[in-house]
Amino acid sequence: MWSLKLRMWLLLVVLFGIVYALVSWLSYAAGITNFYFYLFLSLAMMFIQYMIGPKLVEWTMHIRPATRQEYPRLYQMVESLAMRAQIPVPKIGIAQIPLPNAFAYGRTIRDGRVCVTEGILKLLNEDELKAVLGHELSHLKNRDVLTITLLSVIPMIMYRIAWQFLFYGRRRDDRGGNAALVGLVAFIFYFITNLLVLYASRIREYFADKGSVLLGNSPSSLASSLYKLVYGSARMDKESLKEVEGLKAFFLNDPSQAMTEIRELRQLDLDKSGTIDASELELLRNKKMRLNFGDKLLEVLSTHPNMLKRIKKLSEYKV
Repeated sequence: MWSLKLRMWLLLVVLFGIVYALVSWLSYAAGITNFYFYLFLSLAMMFIQYMIGPKLVEWTMHIRPATRQEYPRLYQMVESLAMRAQIPVPKIGIAQIPLPNAFAYGRTIRDGRVCVTEGILKLLNEDELKAVLGHELSHLKNRDVLTITLLSVIPMIMYRIAWQFLFYGRRRDDRGGNAALVGLVAFIFYFITNLLVLYASRIREYFADKGSVLLGNSPSSLASSLYKLVYGSARMDKESLKEVEGLKAFFLNDPSQAMTEIRELRQLDLDKSGTIDASELELLRNKKMRLNFGDKLLEVLSTHPNMLKRIKKLSEYKV
């Protein structure tokens, strides 16, 4: 856990160091006078997104409130986990979509919301669902939504600077070559910082997995739920997956990678039961795992860790 925290802090230092270096270089080398306008614009857009984000998620995911009368066990699980996590009980919603998954969102811990899809309620058993809910409540406890929102503004600023100077700089500045250079450098910084934000997102998933275990859920229950979610996503048609493409960073796994991941995870289900039990997870813990170049590249460009690698990490945890 400490290694994850150290990596997260180092990442924050690197990201903000990059921003400081770029701002200094732009001010000194290019004489930019309107940089702060773009900074203000990006911050304003981030603030608007932060404020209206929950409503956009609810509209896009067709979320309706879950009532205690309709879902008594769901309420009991969330309330029990919230008490263990020492956070306010979040609002509970049901996303009226067949894709099996769950997610947490909200502006603050007090505004926290946890949502499960209709698909996941039909797929997981009680222990698996509780492990998933523990993962999502850990996201709320760790203030992951705020962290990723704040970090995301950095590549957003880089992108706006790059766009301005690559496409409009020559029209407004006789020094077209300098403007293009500024734009090119900003675009490179945008690409690098975006990769770092994706890396931060993957670290937060490891944090939430560990958080679920710390809330009393067994690693095998969470591993089994991840396996089932991948399998459930792989069975979905492409149109259903396209509908949630823009929100996959919220999910427990990346549905668009399900077909690739299911081929890797089948090797863990030795008894072909459709689950990953404690003994199968223990066997994985003692295995050495190596990703090929394609898997490593795919992970670098993804919001979620490689699933096999992620379950391998779960095998190292003890309740």
